[in-house]
Amino acid sequence: MPVRVLLVGAAGVFGRKLAEQLVCERGVSLVLTGRTRAKLDALAGELGGGCGVAPMDRNTISANHLLPLSCDIVIDAAGPFRPDSTALVSAAIDAGCHYIDLADDREFVTTIGQFDAAARQMGAAVLAGASSTPALSHAVVDALIDGWSQVETITVAISPGNRAPRGLSVVQSILSWAGQPVKVYSGGRWTTAPGWGLTHDMDFPGIGSRLVSLCNTPDLDLLVERYKPTQSAVFLAGLELRSLHRTLELTSRLVRIRLLPTLAPFARPARQVAALLQPFGTDTGGMVVEIAGRNAAGQTETARWSLTAKGGKGPYVPTLAALALVRTIRDGGLSFKGAKACTGILTLDDFKADFDRLGIETRLERL
Repeated sequence: MPVRVLLVGAAGVFGRKLAEQLVCERGVSLVLTGRTRAKLDALAGELGGGCGVAPMDRNTISANHLLPLSCDIVIDAAGPFRPDSTALVSAAIDAGCHYIDLADDREFVTTIGQFDAAARQMGAAVLAGASSTPALSHAVVDALIDGWSQVETITVAISPGNRAPRGLSVVQSILSWAGQPVKVYSGGRWTTAPGWGLTHDMDFPGIGSRLVSLCNTPDLDLLVERYKPTQSAVFLAGLELRSLHRTLELTSRLVRIRLLPTLAPFARPARQVAALLQPFGTDTGGMVVEIAGRNAAGQTETARWSLTAKGGKGPYVPTLAALALVRTIRDGGLSFKGAKACTGILTLDDFKADFDRLGIETRLERL
């Protein structure tokens, strides 16, 4: 029997990319869901793979909505992900389904363990953050430091191409913490720095220099928790257009000096401005993971892994961890039961075939 997947937010930016790939997977039966029936029907018609359609609202969903669908896996690609918005997690567990999401909200992902006992009781896996962070970033770090005796610094950075589509929930998430004090491990201790601060140029191999700033993601906690760096662990993000990046940086200062409590109410106009500028820049996105520490021989070493996604393939990257997990569950390879952030579950090899299929270039350097 095929594994049956309910994809929430299927008509969104990342949901659509994931649906395109899942419908091509052998042994996978896909059901599309979201709040708008017309959008789901249109997507099902585009995919042409006999997908089911079941409109529902993730914020009011319960196990009673899921049980008639007989799904094995629920994937949330919708958001926004907030600690007070966990109805779908509970519904999936109560219905005996595995739950996977593409969340990048720091508190949501790091507190997902609250569902561990319930998930274990139902024999389900609940995995939050099956996306570029923390699933892919940790798979990369695991590969880079294999055999190392000590990690000193970890830097993860992501910069999408300016022509990449931007979902409203992503814009809302960024503006919610831009300018706010963000807890970060730096200089061997926990301190705070302004969200979208610490701005500087960073080299993305195969792309060039782009501005990056501090991004409030789960990795700020999880990288420290898993790898115990002695000096620092930071996650940075950047906008390709320097003018757009600097505008957000300057606007965030209004929050820093308390002229505004938050930028979140400006998400829709900010998205509209970004849409007007979308023809500029490129469709090339990049990711860098750079680590310094000591190898098995105790020698100082720096390793860097980078990704270059050309031709508009960047938006597929955040979906690849969820895709890999569906395959693992389908093939009976997931032994984990319980609830946790999606770290230590996937390896870098789990992403390789999809990188190759999409024409996404990666490189590993020992500096």
